[in-house]
Amino acid sequence: MANKIKIFDTTLRDGEQTPGVNLNVTEKLEVARQLEKLGVDIIEAGFAIASPGDFEAVKAVAEEIKNATVASLCRAIEGDIDRAWEAVKKAQNPRIHTFLATSEIHLKYKLKMTEEEVLERAVAMVKYAKKYCSDVEFSAEDASRTRPEFLIKVLEEVIKAGATVVNIPDTVGYATPAEFGKLIRIIREKVSNIDKAYISVHCHNDLGLAVANSLEAVLNGATQVECTINGLGERAGNTALEEVIMGIDTRSDFYGIGHNINTKQIYRSSKLVSSLTGIKVQPNKAIVGANAFAHESGIHQHGVLSERSTYEVMKPEKIGIPQNRMVLGKLSGRHAFEERLKEMGYTSLDPKKVQKAFEKFKSLADKKKVILDRDIEALIQEKVFEVPEIYEIDAFQVTSGNKNVATSTITLTRDQQSITEAATGHGPVDAAFNAIERVVGMSFTLEDYDLRAVTEGKDALGEVTVRISKEGKIFVGRGVSTDVIEASVKGFVNAINRAISEVGRNGIKPSDN
Repeated sequence: MANKIKIFDTTLRDGEQTPGVNLNVTEKLEVARQLEKLGVDIIEAGFAIASPGDFEAVKAVAEEIKNATVASLCRAIEGDIDRAWEAVKKAQNPRIHTFLATSEIHLKYKLKMTEEEVLERAVAMVKYAKKYCSDVEFSAEDASRTRPEFLIKVLEEVIKAGATVVNIPDTVGYATPAEFGKLIRIIREKVSNIDKAYISVHCHNDLGLAVANSLEAVLNGATQVECTINGLGERAGNTALEEVIMGIDTRSDFYGIGHNINTKQIYRSSKLVSSLTGIKVQPNKAIVGANAFAHESGIHQHGVLSERSTYEVMKPEKIGIPQNRMVLGKLSGRHAFEERLKEMGYTSLDPKKVQKAFEKFKSLADKKKVILDRDIEALIQEKVFEVPEIYEIDAFQVTSGNKNVATSTITLTRDQQSITEAATGHGPVDAAFNAIERVVGMSFTLEDYDLRAVTEGKDALGEVTVRISKEGKIFVGRGVSTDVIEASVKGFVNAINRAISEVGRNGIKPSDN
């Protein structure tokens, strides 16, 4: 077993394939910067050939990130490899990651190729990528369902061709820990030149075994784990980075292997990705869920107060969970606010954005007696990651009741001109959304609406996440307020501004009602 495991983060590629997730270049850069702070070894920044937007995002990440390898995924096709290299070539440490399916079911129904043809293509494309880049990873897609003898042959030949990493994906989450661990052990023992390459694993969570399979692979000789923040990914998602790392870290006596992750950045990374993607973390999610360190039972509370280890196997501070040590209110000044931001891990915010967040904080402090860390997080996420305010909210009014039709009047400002429209709806939120659509002259499909209380009490902040679609593209908006209708209006306008800002860049063509 290696002394340290390498962490390959694919949040920006496989994680973005989560249904409903659509990050722009600015958001991807923000995530990449946080992954660099987290200490991941490799950032897979995207699939460069997939779209112009993906290419630009991979290129931007490659040009900015200095302390991690930056990779782009590509099919085993010359054009894909060309595009991937064009995107990552300015990286401090570039990697080309090419893949080709090897299982019988994929060869028969998807590729329509023989094993001999697949072997020839894999070797040729690794050699082709090697002309560009010294660091080439080859993935045998659906490796866990591949005939072992053929898989061993493919791995030997691509390593001969120059592959520095061979990835063993459990593409559809079919494997069990025992058999996946056995497969890695067979590869380590029977691939004659395996000492010349890292063994990587990429597990999906269709049967809820992604983390277990990855950890079992580590025990059997895997030296790289591919994962995502919060376990994001297609279908049931990928191996969750935070669970693998804290498993290895907490049970170092069992795994006996190190890593380069700064665990105190785990919670911050989780919150950032959740905020930008609009995918909420379930409360009982291991490590980063809201209830992960919560104790309601009186017996548990007594035990933890007497000795933490009675009911906690790790300290919340270890993953950077903020503690509500400083109570902020309406009499607090900017200095205290900035100090609290630093304590919470927000150390590189633009001063103008800090000022905007502080103004929102003072406004909120007039409505709430006590401002908690979760309130501040919500304000920061709303102000720092906002999109250009093409439409700004000037005023809104809503009337609703159990015996009258809900109506709303909305005034938005664009280019210093105010536009006012009114509409009815099945409720106050629906009426407000209808009025907003009349103002902007565009209709959208509301894919999802999520309202949650940021903190407790009657004066709690309400955070609304709105997911809308236009011509097949998904846009996420967020709004925060103590007034849930205002939060809803803010979230909807934020999503619309995001959609309009994409016009002309990704082929979105707004149409009138």
